[in-house]
Amino acid sequence: MGPANPPSVPATPLPVDLDAIEAIRADVERHALRTPLSRSNALSELIDGDVDLKLETVQPTGSFKIRGAAAKLGSLAPDELERGVITASTGNHGRAVAHVARAMGVEATICLSDNVPAGKVADLERLGCTLDIGGPSQDAAFERAIAASDQDEGPTLVHAFLDPVVVAGQGTCGLEIAEQRPDCGLVLVPLSGGGLISGIAVAVRAMLPDARIIGVSMEHGAAMYESVRAGQPVQLDEAETLADSLQGGVGSENDVTFPIVQQLVDDIVLVSEDELADAMGFALREHRLVVEGAGAVGIAAIRAGRVRPSPATTTVVVCSGANAELATIARLASGEM
Repeated sequence: MGPANPPSVPATPLPVDLDAIEAIRADVERHALRTPLSRSNALSELIDGDVDLKLETVQPTGSFKIRGAAAKLGSLAPDELERGVITASTGNHGRAVAHVARAMGVEATICLSDNVPAGKVADLERLGCTLDIGGPSQDAAFERAIAASDQDEGPTLVHAFLDPVVVAGQGTCGLEIAEQRPDCGLVLVPLSGGGLISGIAVAVRAMLPDARIIGVSMEHGAAMYESVRAGQPVQLDEAETLADSLQGGVGSENDVTFPIVQQLVDDIVLVSEDELADAMGFALREHRLVVEGAGAVGIAAIRAGRVRPSPATTTVVVCSGANAELATIARLASGEM
């Protein structure tokens, strides 16, 4: 699948800047790790250059989402925290919100669709949060969370990406990339609603202005890809995918991540389910690294030739999460996939 080919977009003020990311960093670091960059010798040999993996897989909740959750809850006033928090998530964001909330002594409710894998549901249950499961899609789950938060004295909504504070929290990953690899020329970032890539793009653009930022998603149900092509947010049906964490819409009135992706992301590419399975197996074989489908899209893009990094500069691939189903990991290890 080729580039998104977005229409020409005039530059407008964006809802998140470098100062906002730096200001929220202390709140993030109370709960999230500064994750390592690990050189991939196999990918480096493939492109005859340098490829590093940004291992958000080692975060306490197994994904980058803890950054945004820590940023948002850290920004809330005492009365907001007393009412508790609510969100909707395919698993990773909900797990991050529940983890941070428990650490802060705050009640958390997580709304899920019926499509969320059983393993991720079990992980949430172990964190002691309240689960609200039902509906055919994450968009429906978000609607329930929003309705609850709109009630008088209702819980505070922690949106996965339509919140500048959450995006700023995710942007701390970009700060680390720029500090760890000032010679970075290309960053490959998983793309769904755009929270991670928006935060990274703001940070990297400000600190490494010559670096390119490419979003990677799955072939079916890539809502941000289609939205950028259309020049406005569009709605897509969700499809079964190994990259289940990338499911969901971008929001019909997205004035947070959509304009950032439009203005700061150089390209968006898509990878197939076979390419995703190959990338997950590659990470397990070559690096003994468990990467969920959503976290493996950047590896897939390189291995499938969807992007062709320059050998002259360093490429950083963000491996956004490790929370693959145990059954999937077993199939990968046995070679069944």
